[in-house]
Amino acid sequence: MIHINDMYKIYRMGAIDINALNGVSIKIEQHEFVAIVGPSGSGKSTLMNMIGCLDTPTSGACFIDGVKVNGLNDSQLADIRNQKIGFIFQGFNLLHKLSAIENVELPLIYQGVSAKERYERSITALKEVGLEDRIHHKPSELSGGQQQRVAIARALASAPPLILADEPTGNLDTKSGKEIIGILHELHRKGNTIVLITHDNEVAMQAKRIVRMQDGMITEDRKVV
Repeated sequence: MIHINDMYKIYRMGAIDINALNGVSIKIEQHEFVAIVGPSGSGKSTLMNMIGCLDTPTSGACFIDGVKVNGLNDSQLADIRNQKIGFIFQGFNLLHKLSAIENVELPLIYQGVSAKERYERSITALKEVGLEDRIHHKPSELSGGQQQRVAIARALASAPPLILADEPTGNLDTKSGKEIIGILHELHRKGNTIVLITHDNEVAMQAKRIVRMQDGMITEDRKVV
């Protein structure tokens, strides 16, 4: 599903070069549940941005589902994101003037999905996360955990094979965080590839494989027993 080979990402800060990624190589197979873990500045978020086609490397190659994505233009990258990747962010990234179902439908509008199909897919996704009774509530009327469920439903509505979850429990209390991890486990069970970005070792242990990063490099890559 993901193949990154000898990837570097160098940011210039004044006269100083910062190696955010320093020769990273990794393969993630279809249907894996992988946690990429490390402290702030370790390179995990930069790696997520590469996998999510949100940034381009200084050098090295990135393949998503067999397609080499570095070198594609903005429109082609947008197509990869729309077709292959569902994003879940720490900050939920919901539009506060829209209801839950309108937030879930929004990416489908950009994809040109018909109104009838948008509604049906959005209802199905909200049911999957247990929010079928909150479809007309706006984010301000939902708890943090419920808002993150809407964000997960939004990611699911496009039926992407890959889910990228960036600190999905970071803004949640312990109970809500466990519920969100439970939903990710269920998505994995149903066949999605899950890549979880976190600084929290306890959260990382919920995955089936842990990739640990430090100073832009992978320092550990192991299966969770």
